[in-house]
Amino acid sequence: MLERRLTSETGSILKRYASIARPDHWIKNIFMLPGTALALALYPELAAGRSFSRHVLSTLIALLSTCLIASANYTINEWLDADFDKFHPVKSARPAARGELDRRLVYMQYAVLAIAGLALAATIGAVFVVFSVLLLVMGLVYNVEPVRSKDKAYIDVLSESINNPLRLLLGWSAIIDSALPPISVLVSYWMGGAYLMAIKRYAEFRMIDDHAQAARYRRSFANYDEKKLLISAVFYAINSAFFLGIFLVKYRFEFLVSFPFFALLFSWYLGISMDARALAISPERLHQERKFAAYVCILVGMLTALLFIDIPFLKYFVDYNQIIRHR
Repeated sequence: MLERRLTSETGSILKRYASIARPDHWIKNIFMLPGTALALALYPELAAGRSFSRHVLSTLIALLSTCLIASANYTINEWLDADFDKFHPVKSARPAARGELDRRLVYMQYAVLAIAGLALAATIGAVFVVFSVLLLVMGLVYNVEPVRSKDKAYIDVLSESINNPLRLLLGWSAIIDSALPPISVLVSYWMGGAYLMAIKRYAEFRMIDDHAQAARYRRSFANYDEKKLLISAVFYAINSAFFLGIFLVKYRFEFLVSFPFFALLFSWYLGISMDARALAISPERLHQERKFAAYVCILVGMLTALLFIDIPFLKYFVDYNQIIRHR
């Protein structure tokens, strides 16, 4: 009986510490894969130095490394947010908010996850290690005093969403370490992440529905309201679309066809944030919105197809000289 009880308690403790590493959030690291695909598409000659199986192995190791580093960031995030999460209607049930964690074990878990992630990163290459360290550093900038950027309105969104281009760079450098992706796609990725974060803030703010309590939970909310959050989300969306347009038209004008579909993607996500279920608060659960998930898959399929389909008349929209020659 005693042995069963000890086993149960040990299992409960392990589950508690595993939960703050948030393995269910690892799905967010799928944002690395466009970086990998982009490296292969833009620099096939550089990628040709290694076999396909080697690229697959490097990508899998890169994903695991990034997941471990992200879990290190989540671990420190939950520990340092404990006193604030008590004011959140859902996060108040987290182990840290309930005082169920030992500080020494939390810091040990952070160190083990960070070291393991960097050790795996080192097997890929120096450039990948640099971006992995930056991902860890941004976790500290976001969570740790005296900076703790998450407490500052607008800076919170921009500093958290910088992890998006970092993920793209990690996916890219898993394949290529002698070149970098175009700045336009990095800025688009950053602003796209900022849009997602602003919408998440908007959904959280609406769910709490009490400005004073929201500010106790998240200090940046003291300087936000629904209007400001929506306006900022529109600003980020426009910037993301603008820089995405620069990149897509510059590298393959057939991608013009996809622009209205990206506009629908941004609009649809805004609609999701207004839903009573507020899935936008937890982007890692967006796959539960099956129609939206299916639409994303269709959009990815469209972009893939447009890599190979030529639509000559679209040149008239991007090259004035084509019109002159035609006349």
